[in-house]
Amino acid sequence: MSHLDVAAEGLVVGYDRSRPVLDGASLTVPAGGRLALLGANGSGKTTLLRCLSGALAPTRGRVTVDGVELRHTRAGLRAHRQAVQLVLQDPDDQLFSASVAQDVSFGPVNLGLSDDQVRERVTEALGLLAVEHLAGRPTHQLSYGERKRVAIAGAVAMRPCVLLLDEPTAGLDPSAVAEALAALSRLQDADSTVVMSTHDVDLALRWADEVAVVVGGQVVQGPPEEVLADDALLARARLDRPWALTVGARLRALSLLPAGALPRDAAALLAALPDQPGVHA
Repeated sequence: MSHLDVAAEGLVVGYDRSRPVLDGASLTVPAGGRLALLGANGSGKTTLLRCLSGALAPTRGRVTVDGVELRHTRAGLRAHRQAVQLVLQDPDDQLFSASVAQDVSFGPVNLGLSDDQVRERVTEALGLLAVEHLAGRPTHQLSYGERKRVAIAGAVAMRPCVLLLDEPTAGLDPSAVAEALAALSRLQDADSTVVMSTHDVDLALRWADEVAVVVGGQVVQGPPEEVLADDALLARARLDRPWALTVGARLRALSLLPAGALPRDAAALLAALPDQPGVHA
């Protein structure tokens, strides 16, 4: 894997011609970074991910990889999908083989790789997602969280530079969310760029290097602590301000936090508090 710059420029997409879902949406995926994609239901998050993956061709605008425009030809899409992979929200939309190992091997087999190369990729992908112990299990016997990680492993086996994950933590309990996030950290350590759509503003704040809010058919992108503190934008997008920013701002107003960037999660907030009330750390 090597880092690639993926971008969308002026995308217009509509299933109803009178009301485009995306209307001039532009986005830059930070190479080697973590991007959280936020927005209300129906805002166009999944549509944007499908455009980035090549699964959907926009009416206008373009998707580029290192400045080269994606072409929706057989050859163009085949090359694009080796660099950019989309994992859908419902793992059952992607899992179809008898066993986990067979499912994860599907992509590499279709690349025409040798048996040894396929086995190497399957072992690598299952290890990164910490599901190697499930290799021989039937996919229908997995828990929902396990099926989500196996679906991601199937994409990872293609060794893409960019992973697009549609709501990878949706429907998971806190323990499964922690396992999923740990897996995403291992993927980034292995040089993957990760884009994750989510409704969870608190997760986006603590996890992402950048966030992008899809609202009104367009995208507002920037640092999490800035974008997710914009109350007017959040109201338009029907999102809540992350609790860490709300609590942090209140503690600063009470002179309990020093100047600087507000903490982005509970651990950072506790670490920033002074040992004695009224005394800066």
